[in-house]
Amino acid sequence: MSEIELDSVYKIFGPQQERARKMLDEGHTRDEVQKETGAVAAVIDASLRIGQGELFVVMGLSGSGKSTIVRMINRLFEPTAGRVTIGGTDITGLSARELRRVRAEQISMVFQHFALMPHRTVLDNAAWGLETRGVGTAERRERSREALQIVGLGDRVDAYPGQLSGGMKQRVGLARALATDAPILLMDEAFSALDPLIRREMQDQMLDLQESLGKTIVFITHDLNEAMRIGDRIAVMKDGRIVQVGTAENILQDPANDYVASFVQDVDRSRVLTASSVMEDPRSTLGPHEGPRAAMRVMREQQVSALFVVGPQRKLRGAVRDDAVTEAARRDGTLDEVLIAPDDLTWVTPDAPLYEILAPAAESPLPLAVVDDGRLVGVIPRVTLLAALAGEGEDSPHVSLAGSDGTGANHDRPGGVESASSISHLSDPPPPDLGGHAEEAAGA
Repeated sequence: MSEIELDSVYKIFGPQQERARKMLDEGHTRDEVQKETGAVAAVIDASLRIGQGELFVVMGLSGSGKSTIVRMINRLFEPTAGRVTIGGTDITGLSARELRRVRAEQISMVFQHFALMPHRTVLDNAAWGLETRGVGTAERRERSREALQIVGLGDRVDAYPGQLSGGMKQRVGLARALATDAPILLMDEAFSALDPLIRREMQDQMLDLQESLGKTIVFITHDLNEAMRIGDRIAVMKDGRIVQVGTAENILQDPANDYVASFVQDVDRSRVLTASSVMEDPRSTLGPHEGPRAAMRVMREQQVSALFVVGPQRKLRGAVRDDAVTEAARRDGTLDEVLIAPDDLTWVTPDAPLYEILAPAAESPLPLAVVDDGRLVGVIPRVTLLAALAGEGEDSPHVSLAGSDGTGANHDRPGGVESASSISHLSDPPPPDLGGHAEEAAGA
């Protein structure tokens, strides 16, 4: 369910707004429109769907229109055209009285510059939103104390803003928004004025609060690393237009255009990408009750030196290596005799960020197994991990992200369907200098 919807929303400042909008629809640029009409197009044909409980980030450079968008959500700015819907209600058609009710009950806002009143205590600042709604003194103070406790300022209720650090002041602003218990929280560059360390602490606290409270948050920032760290999804804006909407991984791996690609080129990929975004499908299959000779045949056909062994529903049972399989076949042994147990394998979960798997990948003699609830859902050869960190995709000519033969062909048996019980391939051993590359990536 969408909590917030924007449908073809425009915001144009200045004269001849309708003419300016028509020119924009005809394909004229913002500069051309301004030169011809004198009007400034801040937001152009913006459409968004923001889900209930989503932490949605709108980001872009100065002048991109991101702050104008958030101010149209609560109608601090009136849209020139289009529709804004909150919880199914079209707020663009509300009367002033109805709009005040929506703002009081459904939307809270946190500003960049704290907006605290210096003559009021921390408690009274946090209670200000409730006071404007006419909530009684006892109730608003109790709710404000609870909100201040949530943000870690329960022991500073009697302090004044001048006695607080920048991070504490922003926490008061956050507590003021939380005290109203509004389901929607708008945050316009809320952490931009803070020092880097305090800023990161505030990001951590907001993520913790989001997990426990489940608010719908629209967060405005010009900082791409901040956007990718906290956002469930991100909208990238340029010159008043939304140019891409997606998860951090989507935007980093598949930028919509050259502008987005240049924007993300310096992002620390190891902190954005996860194992699930770079893993490869386990492909080669073999019934686990077949013997070492069957395993040798699969290894020879797929040109690999080891296999993961999985049971029904791809439950990971272990792995076998070529030398051990060859010895077992020579003495008519079984696969179980040479099976490396799951506890002795290096594996990661799908949501593990890449920076956490660099060391395991460098130390493991096998590609990493990606395991979800005991099931083998993917594998990460080390060459694939390095390619992902370098920003090289499947089209890179010098790196194979598929089979060890470099063709990228599907090596499944005819029909392309894996059996419920199977053995899945591992890639060839990594180049000998991998460890050095991994250390460089870890230090980046």
